[in-house]
Amino acid sequence: MMKLRYYLILCISLISLTVKAQQNAVRGQVIEAGTNNRLADVLVRNTNNNQVALTTANGTFDIRAVLGNILIFSSPGYVSDTLYLADMRYKSITMTPLGIALREVNVRGQRFDPRAEYPQVYQKSKVYVLSPTTWFGKEAKDARRLKRYFEHEEKERRIDSVFTKVYVGSIVPLKGRDLEIFMNLYRPTYEFVRSNAAESMAVYINDSYKKWLALPPEKRTVPKLSAQ
Repeated sequence: MMKLRYYLILCISLISLTVKAQQNAVRGQVIEAGTNNRLADVLVRNTNNNQVALTTANGTFDIRAVLGNILIFSSPGYVSDTLYLADMRYKSITMTPLGIALREVNVRGQRFDPRAEYPQVYQKSKVYVLSPTTWFGKEAKDARRLKRYFEHEEKERRIDSVFTKVYVGSIVPLKGRDLEIFMNLYRPTYEFVRSNAAESMAVYINDSYKKWLALPPEKRTVPKLSAQ
């Protein structure tokens, strides 16, 4: 009986702490400029307290913050946006698509170690048998979602590190927009990059260029970003 009582007190305490933490949070929604499509999986980062969050399927977000904090919104294919919190009212963020739907290679080319940068995410993503909040709590679920996002981001950055404009441009006679579109259409998978050496990558790029030449001009375009 005492164990059950202790267990209930612990659960109530954890829930109370969660509610208290959520009181110091800003909420809002991210939409696409020109279409008002709700954008999912936009990374929201608070530069002051190192908190991070992802927008939901409905484009909504909430992140721990206080007045004066700076939030950065980023997503592949969109121009990053910065928000200074002058108040804590509900925010409506509009993100502008890039002129060409390419990954932001310069940003992703930087060293990225999410376990070192966001240790709180990995700690909160853990599941403990005797702690229901780690199974069903919003913080825990959000942390596991962020963890999956970071794992995907690490893979994409690995591709960016070898499939660069300089390297691809040294193999195929394409420049400017044509080179960017070619790289977008024939971007290799993480599995291919992990399993193949530089020689295989060169062969892959040459084979892809032959496919590019066989495409009719109207097919040499970047696929439109899917609406969320």
